[in-house]
Amino acid sequence: MRARTRLAIGAVSAVAGAALLTGCGDAGSSGTDAPQSSASGAGCAPVAGQQLIALQDDKKLQNSDNVIPAVNSKAANPQLIAALDKVSAALDTPKLIQLNKAVNEDRKTPKVAAEEFASANNLTAGIAKGPGGDITVGAGNFAESQILGELYRIALTAAGYQVKVQQIGNRELYAPALEKGEIQVVPEYAATMAEFLNTKANGQNAQPISSPDINTTVTALKAEGDKAGLTFGTPAAAQDQNAFAVTQAFADKYGVRTLSELAAKCSGSATVLGGPPECEQRPFCKPGLEKTYGLSVGKFSSLDQGGPLTKSGLRDGSISVGLIFSSDGAFATS
Repeated sequence: MRARTRLAIGAVSAVAGAALLTGCGDAGSSGTDAPQSSASGAGCAPVAGQQLIALQDDKKLQNSDNVIPAVNSKAANPQLIAALDKVSAALDTPKLIQLNKAVNEDRKTPKVAAEEFASANNLTAGIAKGPGGDITVGAGNFAESQILGELYRIALTAAGYQVKVQQIGNRELYAPALEKGEIQVVPEYAATMAEFLNTKANGQNAQPISSPDINTTVTALKAEGDKAGLTFGTPAAAQDQNAFAVTQAFADKYGVRTLSELAAKCSGSATVLGGPPECEQRPFCKPGLEKTYGLSVGKFSSLDQGGPLTKSGLRDGSISVGLIFSSDGAFATS
């Protein structure tokens, strides 16, 4: 399970620090469908298919969880930040999807995938030498974080540092280590980290500070980072956040590419939404689809958070739409 939970971001008083750090709970069974009495119309029955696509969040339900380098402020200097910013400049969401595919589906190691990406994208060109010294890059306990950690290693090595990547675990473990300077750099996610620091400093009922606008989120993140002794680099275009997926065959049959189109064409009894159990309560899942888009579904199928159960449910035609992460390798087209 990933080290951060997209469903929890910005959930006002419902947000708890642990919810941002742990998984979404035990996966349920695909047979735990709960009828949604408010559904009206025929809806859109599931359509099996292997290729998955993410529907565009055209009304910006989700907050801006762009990849961003987090640095212990005592270790930060212009050359180090510039080297990390080279990684941000090279990454967008389609490239992050391909990197995740290389590891999770093609079975390459994060180190190999990162090195191939760095070579193909000329990552180290123009990186200026810094003062040098030892740098430890912390990585979370999921493949994407480890890939990003290896990319940071490559860029910082080119800047003259002696770098190692250390897999630490979830944010509960690596964030304190970063603040203490036991590790110096971590790949982070802007909105999730902003809310983690916000609730840590201001209490679990703190008003959310992240936003669908990345500039607003980063401004708030940096303000909280200053209090914690953390410096943040430039966010990448790459995002890893909640995404609602359908099969390509479903999108083609019903003519939907956006969540607005899904709501307009597929609200009704035949539509089945799949996701983790808490999707039924969390504001960035089923309630958010209802409030922001007006989507009404016939059934909710309790599965997992962006995991194999949800992806299998989409591919075998058990669910119409499912929650998975926007940078998942399942979105790769080749």
